[in-house]
Order: sequence, then structure tokens, then C-alpha cells
Amino acid sequence: MAKPSDSRTEAFVTDLAKSQNRLYAYIYSLVADHSRASDVLQETNLVLWRKIDDFDPQRPFLAWATGIARFQVMAHFRDMGRDQLLVDEELASQLAEDAEANACVALDGQQHLKQCLGELHSSQRKLIEDRYFHSHSITHLANQQERTEGAVRLMLFRIRKSLAECIRRAVSVEGGSC
Repeated sequence: MAKPSDSRTEAFVTDLAKSQNRLYAYIYSLVADHSRASDVLQETNLVLWRKIDDFDPQRPFLAWATGIARFQVMAHFRDMGRDQLLVDEELASQLAEDAEANACVALDGQQHLKQCLGELHSSQRKLIEDRYFHSHSITHLANQQERTEGAVRLMLFRIRKSLAECIRRAVSVEGGSC
């Protein structure tokens, strides 16, 4: 194996480090166990490092890495099947394909979420921040706003729906990054 150039290696390591959370989320969505997801992520990182010669800095790293992670997840399910089959391999394959197809959409969505949060009315943004960033309970928020829990749930639902639509619009206007 030829040694890649220093700048190419640096780009690979940078992309690998930036993608760890997304790769973990992708793997976890398929294996549904934090410990196993961490193990599969480590195996994926090893395979990615071994395949550094295949790395093309001009192509989307996450799409390439997610493809490799998919094979590692399938290997994990195959190995688990030797002990006890917990998930049907065909189902796992379909889940992997679906998650891989949505990886770029999720990446774009995260990039647009901050922008869409900024477009909310200040009271809506505060409610979202209190609920999801500060983990306040529905009961706490209802008491704080002197509203019923049902009213707070409905407000959160409407705000989440508005955010999702804002993100969809932003993604469709800009197009996918992968």
C-alpha cells in the first residue's frame, strides 16, 4: 500500500473526525444498542483507515464512510447470528439502505436547523430551547407559561412541524450536499 500524501491524510483524518457523530447515529439507528454501535463504529474506523488509498477528498466523505459502515453493520449482524439472531438480515439490509439514502438529507437538515431556529418567533424559540436544549418537562413548561400540558404539547408539535417544513424548503432550494 502506497503512503498517501500528508495533505490527503490530513484531509482524511479531518473528515473522519467530523463524521464520527453522524456515523455513530447511523450505526445506532441500525443496531439500536449503544455498546454495539460503539463497537461497530470502531470497526468502521479501522476499515476506513485501511482503505485510505481509496479516499477521494473531492467526493463526499460521509457518503463513502456510511457505505463502509453499512457493511460493518451487516458483518455485525452476521456475527451476532452465530450466537443468536436478533434481527432478520434482510430487514437490517433494508434499514441500512434507507438510512444511507437519508444520510445526506440529515446532514443538510442539521446545517439548516440553526437557520430555521433563528427564523422562529422569540417565544417559540425559547419554548424549543427550554424543552429540548434544557430538558424541561412538559409539566414545568405548562406551569411556567400558565397553560395546560396539552396546550404546550400542541405548541411544540406545531413548532416542530414548522421547523421541519423550513428545513425541507431550505434543502430543496439548495440541493443536497452529498
